[in-house]
Amino acid sequence: MSFPQQRRLQPVLLLLVGLVITLPVLAVLGSWLQWNEETAQILSGMSRTVLPDYAWTSLRLCLMVGFGAAVLGMATGAAVTLFDFPGRRTFEWLLLLPLAMPAYVVAYAYTDFLQFSGPLQVWMRETFGLRGRLLPEVRSVGGAAWVFIFALYPYVYLLARAALGERAAHLMEAARLLGAPLSRRILRIALPLARPAVAAGVALALMETLADFGVSSYFGIQTFTTGIYKAWLSMDNRIAAAQLATVLLIVVIVLLRLEQGAQKRMRFAAGRGARAGSAEARPVRLRGGPLAVAWLVCALPVLMGFALPVLFMLRPLAADWSVLPWDRFIDWAFNSVRLGAISSALAVMLALGLAFAVRRAPDVVTRGVTQLVSLGYAVPGAVIVVGLLLPVGWMQSAWPQSGAGGLVTATIVGIVWAYLVRFSAVALQSMQSGYARIPVSLDDSARVLGANATGLLARVHWPLLRRTTAAAALLVFVDVMKELPATMVLRPFNTDTLAVVAYQLARDERLGEAALPSLALVMVGLIPVLLLSRTLRSRQEAARG
Repeated sequence: MSFPQQRRLQPVLLLLVGLVITLPVLAVLGSWLQWNEETAQILSGMSRTVLPDYAWTSLRLCLMVGFGAAVLGMATGAAVTLFDFPGRRTFEWLLLLPLAMPAYVVAYAYTDFLQFSGPLQVWMRETFGLRGRLLPEVRSVGGAAWVFIFALYPYVYLLARAALGERAAHLMEAARLLGAPLSRRILRIALPLARPAVAAGVALALMETLADFGVSSYFGIQTFTTGIYKAWLSMDNRIAAAQLATVLLIVVIVLLRLEQGAQKRMRFAAGRGARAGSAEARPVRLRGGPLAVAWLVCALPVLMGFALPVLFMLRPLAADWSVLPWDRFIDWAFNSVRLGAISSALAVMLALGLAFAVRRAPDVVTRGVTQLVSLGYAVPGAVIVVGLLLPVGWMQSAWPQSGAGGLVTATIVGIVWAYLVRFSAVALQSMQSGYARIPVSLDDSARVLGANATGLLARVHWPLLRRTTAAAALLVFVDVMKELPATMVLRPFNTDTLAVVAYQLARDERLGEAALPSLALVMVGLIPVLLLSRTLRSRQEAARG
């Protein structure tokens, strides 16, 4: 194909990609066009019955998670950045470990250990001769908030740590030389500079909270996400599900805008902080009581968010290996790996094509499609499911012979489509960061030497993007392995994954059997966390050098 033909075909392909990625959102919004008397009665009934409960429960949960994640993430980020104490370098990467724990796995672990029939309350009743329930109910809004706080605080920790390390350290050193006490340096310099980072991290944590299905459904909490699935699957009312999905989508978009605004303020503060800092920054050395407090602040989230859940899940494994479904575990793992490999390969190919198109011709169409793909990660899995099944249902009703319903629900096409909508943004972000490190002068030199678009990508860009491509594929692979809401509904028959099986076994109170697939997901999730820790450490060493 000649170069002019490629130029003419590119906008068509980009628009097709944009349509595929945005179809779930467009279908959810288009459900409002089906306005009739029945729909009005449904919405009226929902507003009088379930909607207030969904809204109030989601609001309470978000307030608790937002406050807890902000305090915990800011405290840990400040501890390892502004202070120097034994074990600080170890805590820098240990505090990232809860990122490897899916929130629903943490919920299973705490429920198994702390519930009325769990080992802790049984031991307390036998030891102290007590009766009845001795601990608060784990399956509650408070219990869900506890799980989300310790599972999601690393979002705030990462951004706060970067903000304080890049900007606050120099300014605090300058204030120290001017005679300002430590308390004033923290309150007047560190906290204000970290505020945009904390806001961005909290917004990310809240988006994950609102998109969650596993914890809310397992704990029996009536949030918007569980309400969407209940309206679709239990009440068989797709219009009600679409309306709930629209409300959830609007809230998530607002949070996404807040996160993007906070990121812009972080970049602005970075420029000012870099120019202001001239003195050599030195963390404050801690001894005695402050040292114990720093150890407690850093050890508590690691213990609650990773160490204890892993130990709680290992207990049933060590107690009775015979009850574990080892024979079926291979099938579950194979299904998870297969879906992850297919989805990651397609997502990387899509991201590479979009990033290359932006590199060559950053016009309005290319930028618009790229932004649409970038928004996919913020769309909750429940919204994607409803958005995919709605147009399929319309097509099946209009053209029964098309077989659209069977193609989406009875094969892996539907679930891989949902994964691409959800996780192509992860691969695209990695590809764009990789392209940012390739000088544009290389492209100009290749064109002068007569290289066309294919040759430029294959001979110049690809050798420089191999590591970036591998990292993007790994991130998408791990996200697909842990994805629960879309997989629950769209997976074909006999295609259970580790995430789905862990949820089903835990829901049936077979927590001992759920430990095996849950721990397998944790082990897979550790890979990108360790790579992230290594990347952050190398950047710190390069900055010092």
